[in-house]
Amino acid sequence: MAGLTYKDAGVDKEKGYEEVKLIKNLVKKTYSKNVLTDLGGFAGLFQLDLSDIKEPVLISGTDGVGTKIKLAMEMDKHDTVGIDCVAMCVNDIICQGARPLFFLDYIATGELEPAKMKSLVSGVVDGCMDASCALIGGETAEMPGIYGKDDYDLAGFAVGLADKARIITSKDLEVGDVAIAIKSSGLHSNGFSLVRKAMEVAGVSLDDKFDENSSIGEKLLTPTKIYVKEIQNLMGQVNLKAVSNITGGGLYENIPRVLKDDMDCEFVLERDDVDPIFKKIQEWGDISTDEMYSTFNMGLGMVVFVGKEDEAKVLEILGDQGKTVGQVTKGNKEVKIELR
Repeated sequence: MAGLTYKDAGVDKEKGYEEVKLIKNLVKKTYSKNVLTDLGGFAGLFQLDLSDIKEPVLISGTDGVGTKIKLAMEMDKHDTVGIDCVAMCVNDIICQGARPLFFLDYIATGELEPAKMKSLVSGVVDGCMDASCALIGGETAEMPGIYGKDDYDLAGFAVGLADKARIITSKDLEVGDVAIAIKSSGLHSNGFSLVRKAMEVAGVSLDDKFDENSSIGEKLLTPTKIYVKEIQNLMGQVNLKAVSNITGGGLYENIPRVLKDDMDCEFVLERDDVDPIFKKIQEWGDISTDEMYSTFNMGLGMVVFVGKEDEAKVLEILGDQGKTVGQVTKGNKEVKIELR
C-alpha cells in the first residue's frame, strides 16, 4: 500500500503549476522596464527610477476585498474582485501622493481550480493596468480544512513612490478650504456584511432585477473605481492639501483622518445625487440615514481638499465626476452632514 501524498491531504501541486502557466502571460501585460524578474521566482524585483526624485519615499498599503467575495462566489463570477483588491490598496496610498509602482496579491482557497484562479488574477491585472503599476508577484495557497472547497479569499499589497516634498500631509489645510468629491462607481468594497444582511431580511436575491441592464448581483459586483489617474492629474496642476479615500466608515470615519484637531468639515449633499443602489439597500434593511453615511461611501468615492482659489480648476479637470460638497470650518475633527 502506497503512503499518503500531499494530494491525498487535499493539496494538488500539479494544479498549482497549471495555474502559473495560465496566468503568466496575463501578468506580463503589467510589466514595465523596471520589472527585473519573471513569474515563478522566490521574489519580485523592481528597479527604482529616481531620476526626477530628490528625496524618495516609499509608501505602502495592504487590504482585501472583504465579504464582497461571498457575492462573487455565489454568482460564480470572479473576474472583477481582483480590480477591487488593487483599488482598495492603491486608493489608500495615493491619498499621500504616491505614484503606485508595483502590486502583489495573495489568494487562499479550499481547492485550487486553475481556471477560477486565472479569472481572479485577470481582474488583478486589469486593476494594475488601470493603476499603472506592475503585478510582480503573488501567492496562491491551497488550504483545505481552513476554507471550503469552493471558497477563497483575496488580499493585496501595493507599494508607491513619492518625493518627500510632495507628500500630501494636510499641513497646509486651512479653515475655508473646500471639499470636492470624486464620484464612486457604487459601493466599492465596503459594507457588504450589512448589504447581505439587509438582503436576507428583505428576501432579496442576487438574481433579482435591479434595472433594465443588470441584476442586483451584477450591480453589487461593480468594481471599485481606481483614482490613480485623477489624483496624479490634480497633483500636477493644483495644490492638493488633503485627500481622503471614503472606504469603510464613510464620511464620518474617513474625513477626520485628514483634518487637524481644530477643524470640522461641513458637507451639504443632495439626496437625489445618491446612486439608487444605496437607496435600495437602505430600503431592504430599514437602515437609518445616519447608519448609511457611517458605513458606505454614498456615491462619494474620494474627497480632495483644496484652497478656494483652486476650486474652479479642480472642477474643470474632473468634469462631471467632481462636485464641491463641503468646506473646512473651525471645530474639533467632526463631520457634519446636511442633506437637501
